[in-house]
Amino acid sequence: MYKYTTLDQAIVQERVDQYRDQLTRHLNGELAEEDFRPLRLQNGLYVQRHAPMLRVAIPYGLLSAVQLHALAVIADKYDRGYAHFSTRQNIQYNWPTLESSADILQDLAKVEMHAIQTSGNCIRNITSDQFAGVAADELIDPRPYCEILRQWSTFHPEFAHLPRKFKIAVSASTEDRAATSFHDIGLFIVKNDDGEIGLRVLVGGGLGRTPIVGSVIREFLPWQHMMSYCEAVLRVYNRHGRRDNMYKARIKILVKALGPEEFARQVEAEFKFSENGPTTLTEAELHRVKSHFTHRIYPQRAAVKFDSADKAFTRWRERNVKPHKITGYNAVVLSLKPNNVAPGDATSAQLHAIADLAEQYSFGEIRVAHEQNLILADVADEDLKAVWEALKTQGLATPNIGLLTDIIACPGGDFCSLANAKSIPIANAIQDLFSDLDYLHDLGDIQLNISGCMNSCGHHHVGHIGILGVDKDGSEWYQISLGGSDGATLGGFKPAIAKIIGPSFSAEQIPAVIEKIINVFVENRAGDEPFIEVVQRLGIAPFKEAVYPPKAH
Repeated sequence: MYKYTTLDQAIVQERVDQYRDQLTRHLNGELAEEDFRPLRLQNGLYVQRHAPMLRVAIPYGLLSAVQLHALAVIADKYDRGYAHFSTRQNIQYNWPTLESSADILQDLAKVEMHAIQTSGNCIRNITSDQFAGVAADELIDPRPYCEILRQWSTFHPEFAHLPRKFKIAVSASTEDRAATSFHDIGLFIVKNDDGEIGLRVLVGGGLGRTPIVGSVIREFLPWQHMMSYCEAVLRVYNRHGRRDNMYKARIKILVKALGPEEFARQVEAEFKFSENGPTTLTEAELHRVKSHFTHRIYPQRAAVKFDSADKAFTRWRERNVKPHKITGYNAVVLSLKPNNVAPGDATSAQLHAIADLAEQYSFGEIRVAHEQNLILADVADEDLKAVWEALKTQGLATPNIGLLTDIIACPGGDFCSLANAKSIPIANAIQDLFSDLDYLHDLGDIQLNISGCMNSCGHHHVGHIGILGVDKDGSEWYQISLGGSDGATLGGFKPAIAKIIGPSFSAEQIPAVIEKIINVFVENRAGDEPFIEVVQRLGIAPFKEAVYPPKAH
């Protein structure tokens, strides 16, 4: 866990004081709404369909138990007793009042948290693999590199007013669980033939209105030049990115317009000006940042032989317990996807309980997963049964991680003013239909993602099954797509954008449509063949035939 320096704390506290003054002037009528709006957005405060929404940064998805307790208190004190975890490892409050927003930021600052740069046309929260530091398939721990990028990007004067928002992800594992291919900059830590650490740099990925898989513009960049090269990318974008049309302002549009080769050429030319300048990283600086992370010492724990006759516990271990690089330890995924709950939501009571479990069983740390679940990353074998029992009492032990009901969904039309349709009721209806856990386990891994609009906050473009809410003559309808992949799916499938199967469906039709799609999969599956493999083998035609009735002649 990264611990703030005195400078970190001073920066965050100064921002709170600054915002409190701005809020007071606005509430007193001294600062007009058009002037206050960009100021509140710089502090993560949106105005949604029914109330303000505050997005709080969780850098690279890492939380302490103390911080999680504080987030639970904020949910009770300023909201409606719950909070929502997003696909970008942040947490959102859907019901705070404008008047309380400065007080919330102050309470966050007390536990080394903030909402800085969670909105606006700037560099957003740096994300990474949710299992960073403990993953068995990891080359090195990417979190110090993420922290360096966080410090570099916070209040960077040159990149505070970009053409559009900008997202960076870092990964160092065999499976790309950070989805680097779908970020404005994706940094994948690799080794060259000489054993040196470096970065494969991808640029121009993203979802939203124009989904694009990022392009590799540098196969190997020495780690020392990480910031300098990112600056070169951002300068080319800042110089040429469109500002006349917000729908064409993302860097992916620029890369597509110039072509990856020409964009890379311009970045390399820009990079030469700062290749060995002040932003060049040194071993001393990397060591300084690493020294502010908690050094983990794993006590040797006794080997445990689990009773396979305990079917419920065995099923949970099979789906929710993930490999750890240290023998005798495990990463435990806490499902925030029980039936009839908004995916990614957690109550204040659950947050307190999770924080308590982290303190008792996982060195006081919690991770936020891109799939909107939470993780206790360091649970010993001998503690798994006790953790499972405790999670059951909080409704957090549903053994559905990676299965059809482990649905990724944005808040949709229930909260977001941008949404064309609701997401949460659709997710709940599908969960209700597929409530048989035995059947779900037989189906195996299936990613189902739902977005309420083209902004793709639910990542529908990369779901094995994607559902997009669309407006049709003032009514809510839903478009289905198949075959997407974020690059971290079973079998090593490459990143891919899902294909739309045809015209949209009404909300009432969606559960039956999903059932028909699953039936086609089951009928054509060879052995334990995964859903995504069947879709890629068959194409979308058989699924399309199953869900659309034949036209009368």
